[in-house]
Amino acid sequence: MPKSREWHLVARPRGWPVPEDFALVETEVPEPGPGQILVRNLHLSVDPYMRGRMNEAKSYAPPYELNQPMHGGAVGRVVASRAEDFAVGDHVLHGLAWREYALVDAARAIPVDPDQAPLTAYLGALGMTGFTAYAGLLRIAEFAPGEVVFVSGAAGAVGGQAGQIARLKGASRVIGSAGSAEKVQTLVEEYGFDAAFNYKDGPVAEQLRAAAPDGIDVYFDNVGGEHLEAAVGAMRVHGRAALCGAIAQYNATGPVSGPRNLGLMVGRRLTLRGFLVTDHEDLRPEFVREAAGWLRDGRLRYRETVVEGIENNLEAFLGVLRGDNTGKMIVSLPAE
Repeated sequence: MPKSREWHLVARPRGWPVPEDFALVETEVPEPGPGQILVRNLHLSVDPYMRGRMNEAKSYAPPYELNQPMHGGAVGRVVASRAEDFAVGDHVLHGLAWREYALVDAARAIPVDPDQAPLTAYLGALGMTGFTAYAGLLRIAEFAPGEVVFVSGAAGAVGGQAGQIARLKGASRVIGSAGSAEKVQTLVEEYGFDAAFNYKDGPVAEQLRAAAPDGIDVYFDNVGGEHLEAAVGAMRVHGRAALCGAIAQYNATGPVSGPRNLGLMVGRRLTLRGFLVTDHEDLRPEFVREAAGWLRDGRLRYRETVVEGIENNLEAFLGVLRGDNTGKMIVSLPAE
């Protein structure tokens, strides 16, 4: 059997992760046991939520274990199988990324069809990030046609989909924030946002006010901090926010400042609601059906930032925290 390389967490990061917190380790590739498949990973997902799993603090997902391979979404090809439902050559989605080969319990593998969509789409537009955007906007924020929607981190994998879904579902106006002029251009010219701004160009509240002078009804939050405070200030009566992430705070080493204007929630009857997409699996068939249709007819667009090679997996992850990516960050591996 060939060797496999995998990334281990060897120290808990304090603040921004550094290369010394990780190690690329070579291991033996195991043979599958009964009910297992061996997968040669082809595409790996790196996502902001992974930063939280590097901490020891208790959270909604267990922390990564030290000196053990980390986890994340991956798609790959079955190269050995002792499971009835999978044959060599099948392609599957599973949760054991950060490695070249994965020994996967068949019950935790989902078959995917590369003839229906590119394999990378099952990590993004048709995967967790797309589903997060769909559930967050439609169920958590209870979006209704005709409403004004603001999305922070809108050039990321989740934000870009959330804004487009709002447009497809009949929003009267969709506004996004991003971290560069190029990303702002993508939001407006490619994704169909009505307006977008670079949050580095000035106070978020001022730029949001200019983009939505009559206020907003729905906020999809990927950033937290200043963005959340600005959104609360811009909300109309009965406004709702889906709190998906707070990437602005993930590497903080001390107390973080929250919105200072939460008193507005009473008079305006606002709702701020956090969510985990894993709580809404009942929506997945509806999401896949709608999203696949939008992708086929070109109404839903997505971008990917692709990094080649397992040796660059860590740098790709750090790039997500820096905001280097437009759309989904993917690490692609050779087939052999």
